[in-house]
Amino acid sequence: MSQGSWQPPRPIPSAPSSIEEPHRVALLVDDGSNPFEMSCACEIFGASRRSEIGFDPYRLTVVAPSSRTRMRAGLFEITATGTLEDLAEAETVIVPNRPDVATPTRPAVLDAIRAAHERGARLVGLCTGAFTLAEAGLLDGRPAAVHWQLAAAFRARYPRVRAQPDVLFVDDEDILTSAGSAAALDLGLHIVRKDHGAAVAHHVSRRLVYASFRDGGQRQFAEHPAPEAADRSFAATIAWAEAQLDAPLGVQDLAAHAGVSVATVHRRFRTAFGTTPLAWLTLRRVELARRLLEYDAGSVEMIAARSGLGSAANLRALLRRHTGLTPSDYRARNRATSTRPGVPCPEGDRAQEDLLRT
Repeated sequence: MSQGSWQPPRPIPSAPSSIEEPHRVALLVDDGSNPFEMSCACEIFGASRRSEIGFDPYRLTVVAPSSRTRMRAGLFEITATGTLEDLAEAETVIVPNRPDVATPTRPAVLDAIRAAHERGARLVGLCTGAFTLAEAGLLDGRPAAVHWQLAAAFRARYPRVRAQPDVLFVDDEDILTSAGSAAALDLGLHIVRKDHGAAVAHHVSRRLVYASFRDGGQRQFAEHPAPEAADRSFAATIAWAEAQLDAPLGVQDLAAHAGVSVATVHRRFRTAFGTTPLAWLTLRRVELARRLLEYDAGSVEMIAARSGLGSAANLRALLRRHTGLTPSDYRARNRATSTRPGVPCPEGDRAQEDLLRT
């Protein structure tokens, strides 16, 4: 499967909101909702970032079908500030997700989701939210991201949906879905990037101390061994490699820096990242190339050299494999300096440091 985000080959729409009018998001919760995905939505769409980017991109409302809603396993209850009627004002609706996927969703909630979709609202399903969307009958014939552990159950129950258990999230324009819990952050940042551009998404991801470049098409890390205990020397090697991606690094270099054997380096990368050292280096170099393209940092040949990908042909091939786009198309869609004028590049960003050295 392609490593790039699953998106239809159509232009990304212009930002639906403005500085004066924040994009209205409704987080719909129901009994049994998982608080982690709810918290991800609140952090990305609910927190004010005026001091960082000069405006509030979103206005979030938490809505529920009843006055008090019990969270997963009855851990606690919440009192939502909105009701189902408030969905009529939302431009984006995040549907309920519940680990207990066998429990039917309330008919009133399903009706409200269908009504939101009919009037043109964007729908987002985080983790098991895909079950809610499928239960509402809105995913028939469409792709949807599904957690790898739930893929068989999802396909058995909703055979008309094109389940995608090997990706982090799926962007199908008006309906977006993510896989496991942490993928909710990946999809949320993708939505910010799509709505407001790369620069704003970078600021949000940096505030969250979270990587902003996990592609939707990146494979879910399924059934890998648990990571080993923290190894400071190995962490130092990772930081060392990330600081010089433009150098001709190989597995032997990583092993020499860490003071371990090549076999140990392979084992540690498999355990920590679920991939090989060279695949990890390639992904990091592609991420750097993407960042440089977003900030319009020179020609494709120059970016290929700065990111350690070598040639423009290699950059084009790898970028198409990871994103489905050519460098020129990727730059046009994600140019940070043109999407939101006045929003600065994140300080300390590797791409920004490269630009300052130009």
